[in-house]
Amino acid sequence: MPDKHLSSQFEAELTAISTRIMEMGGLVESQIKYAIDALTNYDAHTISLIERLEERVNELDVEIDAELSTIIATRQPTAKDLRMLIAISKATSNLERIGDEANKMGRIIKTIIDDGAPRNLPVIDLRYSGELAATQLRRALDAFARMDVSSVVDILKQDDAIDREFEGYTRKLVTYMMEDPRKISLSMELLFLAKSIERIGDHCKNLAELIVFMVKGKDVRHTSLENVESAVQ
Repeated sequence: MPDKHLSSQFEAELTAISTRIMEMGGLVESQIKYAIDALTNYDAHTISLIERLEERVNELDVEIDAELSTIIATRQPTAKDLRMLIAISKATSNLERIGDEANKMGRIIKTIIDDGAPRNLPVIDLRYSGELAATQLRRALDAFARMDVSSVVDILKQDDAIDREFEGYTRKLVTYMMEDPRKISLSMELLFLAKSIERIGDHCKNLAELIVFMVKGKDVRHTSLENVESAVQ
């Protein structure tokens, strides 16, 4: 009975911390969407929303870390339970960094607006890749919550799509700058936006790989997609 009681408490603690992870993920997803909307609509007000969400994301980052430290110290978990806590810690770190990238996007967009850049910027591709990243994050969080390894490969493939979008957009910006060298400075700002979206995709990929670590006990970082496919079977 005492063991069962302790197990129930541990499960309750995991459920509580998982809820916080999903809250953090939802806030970060909103940050990405606000950044894309701010760029598309030239809306400086939306940027202030990104900054406010960033404050809460950082608070959750600290709070979750403190809770994890307490659980590890009091429960001294082993095997799968320990892997889960390690994965949650790394997931929190990746979410915080996604929030940082979205916040960075907000600052860049504010600079573009404040500098009086024309509204007919080539941002359609940025909006598309940003929406891809937001969708990838949502899918990764859903799979993480359900510990669904069957979704991992598709999430990683979506990261490849974001990478291709970044490469294609970079080529377009080169053409944009060659046509009018006066737009080089502005084009660099757009390139930084594209890079932030690409990095968001990388962090979503990390979240998906953590699912394999939790469920299968296999570290699939820095391996080929074929190896990941083999690991999740």
